[in-house]
Order: sequence, then structure tokens, then C-alpha cells
Amino acid sequence: MGYPGLRSWLGYAVAVPLLVGALVALGRTRVQVVDGELRVGKAALPLRHVGRADVVERRGKQAALGPELDPSAFVLHRGWVGRLVRVEVTDPADPTPYWVFSVRDPDGLISALPGRGSDTAVQDRG
Repeated sequence: MGYPGLRSWLGYAVAVPLLVGALVALGRTRVQVVDGELRVGKAALPLRHVGRADVVERRGKQAALGPELDPSAFVLHRGWVGRLVRVEVTDPADPTPYWVFSVRDPDGLISALPGRGSDTAVQDRG
């Protein structure tokens, strides 16, 4: 019934770390404020079109992603990240009213946006 000893576990010893590594790599999304843009994954929003920015706490996520969500909003939700940031888009030519995305340090991100704090670049890798 199977191979006894090390040979029977060798496949698991190789496959499990590869699977975990693939899940981590696929679930990683970079959030940056750099080069005059807010970048969330592959999407970019020029900082001149960033309006009001709010932090949505963990207990408000269900409402923000459910009944309050505009169908044309940009959403990047990672369930294991507790808080969301909602950023208003002020570009009249853009049909997207706002962006909602998960970020590990929402206060640091909001402070890096223009008119809200420092002008230093912020990155969130998660």
C-alpha cells in the first residue's frame, strides 16, 4: 500500500511549498503613491484627479462592498487585509466615481496623498 519511508512523502515535501508560494505570489498586490500617481495593482490614477480619501474600518467593509458600492467603482479587495481605503476620482472624463481597495497601512497611504501630509512615496506590498 504505497511506498514506505521517505519516497512516499517526497512529493508532498515539494508540492506543498510550491503551492503555498504560488498562492502568496498570486495574492500580492502593490499599492503605491509614486511619480505623481496612485497605483493599485496595474491601475493608475494621476494624483491631480484624487479627491476625498476615507478609511473604511473592518466593521464597515460589508456595507462599503455591498449596498453602498457603486457598480462602476474600481474595487481591489483582499479579504485577509482588515481595512479599506475609498478614494474619490475627480476626473470628469472618467466614469469611475471612486476606488475602493485594501491596504495594510491606510493612514500612511492617505498621508502620502497630495494635500494630506508628506510628499514621500508609500508602498504597501500585501
